[in-house]
Amino acid sequence: MGRNEPCPCGSGKKYKLCHGR
Repeated sequence: MGRNEPCPCGSGKKYKLCHGR
């Protein structure tokens, strides 16, 4: 999954800004 994809948790944030650590 790309880090700029929408986060799957449904927060609407980018994956890298949510839990893509």
